[in-house]
Amino acid sequence: MTGFLRPILLIAWKDILLEVRTKEIITSMLIFALLVVIIFNFAFDPSPALVVLVVPGIFWVAFTFAGVLGFNRSFILEKDRGSLDGLLLCPVSRDVIYLGKLVGTVSFMVVAEVLLLPVFAVLYNVSLFLPGFLLVAFLATLGFAIIGTLFSAMAVNTRSREIMLPLLLFPISVPVLIAAVEATRALLDPSVSMPSSWWQLLLAFDVIFLVISSFLFGTVLEE
Repeated sequence: MTGFLRPILLIAWKDILLEVRTKEIITSMLIFALLVVIIFNFAFDPSPALVVLVVPGIFWVAFTFAGVLGFNRSFILEKDRGSLDGLLLCPVSRDVIYLGKLVGTVSFMVVAEVLLLPVFAVLYNVSLFLPGFLLVAFLATLGFAIIGTLFSAMAVNTRSREIMLPLLLFPISVPVLIAAVEATRALLDPSVSMPSSWWQLLLAFDVIFLVISSFLFGTVLEE
């Protein structure tokens, strides 16, 4: 077990160290998300009743579009610097490389989300630091990153990689985004009980696509 986890953590740690030095991925994600959040804040009067309705959509719209930037930058940096070829030459299986990249990507996205939550508290007068929301956010982030990591590896070898990634990513990730929005709305509105189906959908999505993506990642890289 240790022999399987160690290369995964080393690949993830490599990505984290590179991001600490360059600050390209988190910075681009955070700036884009902040712009979206601020623009929506000026678009309507954030009254308490309206906040419950629109904040879940605003948060996940800002997060998903910012996440696309992060996915693109992650593999573009690997491709342009030739380090992707170096990873492929490592004596590890392709699923290990995929899981290592996934852990690094999820780490970046979680950091961006944590930095974004205080902005929502200030602009919309709503606190998202709720145990239930943190769990929903993690499951949704993991599901979105599972698909995004696979498709960004696929799109990086195409000429129009900036356009190709969202075209591939968004149709497949619709279920997890809908579940995240609905679960977030239920958590913010005490009068609404959140059905367990949203939790089950998020968990099932993560498990199913994690297995599928790990299996397909090697084929995607070789093509």
